[in-house]
Amino acid sequence: MIWQILHIIDITLWVLILGSVAYVAFFAVISLFYEKEDRVAIHAAALTNRMTKFLILYPAYNEDRVIINAVEHFLEQDYPENLYTVAVISDHMKPETNEYLRTLPIKLLTPTFEKSSKAKAMQYAIDEIPETFDNVVVLDADNVVRPEFLSQLNVLCSVYDAIQCHRCAKNANNDVAVLDGASEEINNTIFRKAHNRLGLSSALIGSGMCFNYELFRKNVFQLSTAGEDREMEALLLHQEIFIKYAPEIHVFDEKVSNQDNFQKQRMRWMTAQVQSLMSNLPKIPGALVHGKVNFVDKTIQQALIPRSILIVLLTAISIFMTIAMPEWCEKWWITLAILGLSLFVAIPKEIRFRSFSKVFTIPGLVLRMLKNVLHMDRKNTDFIHTEHTT
Repeated sequence: MIWQILHIIDITLWVLILGSVAYVAFFAVISLFYEKEDRVAIHAAALTNRMTKFLILYPAYNEDRVIINAVEHFLEQDYPENLYTVAVISDHMKPETNEYLRTLPIKLLTPTFEKSSKAKAMQYAIDEIPETFDNVVVLDADNVVRPEFLSQLNVLCSVYDAIQCHRCAKNANNDVAVLDGASEEINNTIFRKAHNRLGLSSALIGSGMCFNYELFRKNVFQLSTAGEDREMEALLLHQEIFIKYAPEIHVFDEKVSNQDNFQKQRMRWMTAQVQSLMSNLPKIPGALVHGKVNFVDKTIQQALIPRSILIVLLTAISIFMTIAMPEWCEKWWITLAILGLSLFVAIPKEIRFRSFSKVFTIPGLVLRMLKNVLHMDRKNTDFIHTEHTT
């Protein structure tokens, strides 16, 4: 009787974990196929050479270390200066930082929020800047882009109303930063590139995003949590707006380089994931009735077990089952192997072996993530700031 109960627990746990592994494995395989893309429409848009007007938003909370470098790099765009406006929403930054920013050809906004958040900063900017634009770009204060950034976006904006650029690491100074960068690229492969290749919408990241101005204005004031990107994503998909991933348009993002910042960042992400799942679940029946496949898919994403936890959990269970119940261990090792192979495929070739060499750093990071789970408040909407080290 006891063995029957244990076997039921074993199978149940395996099925739950297998769901997350199967999702990752499926889209890792899909990423290997060519994308079905409307190249004719994009080529036609490029030929028209229509220049659209951009608003660039830099929500910057206590970002004195990185904001000036990011803005100065952005101002090197090869795009006509009269067709883009850079707006820095300076929240709790030093007077000397603001003073320097005022010398640059940008709009500096200095709101005072009782409770700061990225959503509030973007809402403030839309309220305070009276001009109208064709498109809005959202960047983090540490994001650096190339001079051709807006020229590349301009072509895609003629075809798509929502675009997620290729956010990638601009630093790999230690094991944590390398793994954080690898995790970002896995997300790019599975949740963005592979989804587009299957005709599904890309996931949003939170920065390196571009939207039709009126679409953004319509939705930004509905954002209320620290997971504003997931909220925006859900709103767009519920409205059946397709999100295009642009792998060739790079946004260089600073990766966390110490475990404390990693824990803060993951606390924010995990809280946002749970909040998004709870918010989306009641809408699933309606989405199924109306055939909103993208919305259903994104809700499933919120229910997935984080990959780093999956790796450690599967490894630990496989070893335990080999010692305690060897006759039941085979399926666990096979599942772990599938996960490992899927992640190997999802990581770009140029960083693949360097990333896998840092695998022994994962258990310590997972312990911090599990600590987050114990202290997570899914009703909390407070902004959690991640400090920069450069």
